[in-house]
Amino acid sequence: MNHLPLIIKREYLSKVKNKSFIVMTILSPIIMIVLISVVAYLSQLNNDKVRVISVLDASEKVKDIFTNTDNTTYNILEDISLEDAKALVTETSGYGLLYIQDKENVEEISKGIKFYSEESPSLIVISKLENKLEKRLTLMNYQDVGIDVNKIEASQVNIDIFQENFVGETSSKTDNIIKLIFGGAAGYLLFMFIIIYGNMIMRSVIEEKTSRIIEVIVSSVKPIQLMLGKIIGTSLAGLTQFAIWLALGSMLLVVVSAIFGIDIAHMQTPQQAAIQQAMENPDVNNQIQNAMQGFFNLPLTNLIVAFILFFISGYLLYSSLYAAIGAAVDNETDTQQFMLPIIMPLILAVYIGIFTVIEDPHGTVSTVFSFIPFTSPVVMLMRIPFGVPIWQQLLSLGLLIGTFIFTVWVAAKIYRVGILMYGKKPTYKELIKWIKY
Repeated sequence: MNHLPLIIKREYLSKVKNKSFIVMTILSPIIMIVLISVVAYLSQLNNDKVRVISVLDASEKVKDIFTNTDNTTYNILEDISLEDAKALVTETSGYGLLYIQDKENVEEISKGIKFYSEESPSLIVISKLENKLEKRLTLMNYQDVGIDVNKIEASQVNIDIFQENFVGETSSKTDNIIKLIFGGAAGYLLFMFIIIYGNMIMRSVIEEKTSRIIEVIVSSVKPIQLMLGKIIGTSLAGLTQFAIWLALGSMLLVVVSAIFGIDIAHMQTPQQAAIQQAMENPDVNNQIQNAMQGFFNLPLTNLIVAFILFFISGYLLYSSLYAAIGAAVDNETDTQQFMLPIIMPLILAVYIGIFTVIEDPHGTVSTVFSFIPFTSPVVMLMRIPFGVPIWQQLLSLGLLIGTFIFTVWVAAKIYRVGILMYGKKPTYKELIKWIKY
């Protein structure tokens, strides 16, 4: 393996010095920041827009529930017909007209509410109006049937089941949500890294094969060394690119915010504004404190170590397969027939992680797929936050590393023959023959 460090260095330098690599490394964060800035600017314009909604309450029963906010002004109309109200809103370029008909009872009033506007109104605006009206009309309905509203509110009971295992460790629903978010983020990051940089390795092999440079290199280097060098060198280049994206993106965010006055960190969509209002509620504050406590209750050391080991091992496993495919074909078009067997286990792992680990992280399906090497990097990373015995983690990691070694050996067999094969589209049957050589 004396040539391996030289191959890694060559592969790394050839990638980071490549013009397209440099251009995309610089342009990608710039494009992303421009898009974020445009969205932030448009969001600010949208948030600064004040909607004027006219309210014509013919029933005289709900008009007092409409109070002005920063983005919405309610114009209460009185002693005016519906047609005149429509004309007034049109002339003043109002956002719309909310009309509540005068009916005998609450049920009929609820069915006679209309919103008139020039264009289709926002779903959020309509939802807010519906919520306001529903609360008031429901209280009115209680009063009409003789129900004491104060007694109903006083008799409401909120249940928050206290969770504790048999050894005394406590947890909550919030803890489980935090665990799910952490595991899902880890699994998704690995999935995306494999897709992006695995394809980079495959294209690198194809390029050198079609340029016939590989024929010179392989005369003095073993195919397995060349393949491992490409995998490790390209992976290091990918990590370098990722680090530059983070650093450059952070600097550009600060620069854009300072120059254009766009406060990206504090930009608010209507949903975020609603969340901020909800946070003022003491119950919501308690939930936030529970979430923080749930984060600190995570086995952070175990998660970090396991993430690094499973991330590296899983990436190397799939990268060796990408390299083998690149060696077996002459162009990217021919790779499509071999991509499905690689992509399917990854998709299955994400599916198992999202739909099974959430429901039962220690169930049979979750446990079995956390040991299968082609799905374990994603599934096990999603299971660990819920508490997985160390022996299961070590067994899964051992199987993963062992499969990686075997896959590298098989891929090297394909690589050894495939890098010198030109002008022929290989089949699965021929790949099996190459492995037997």
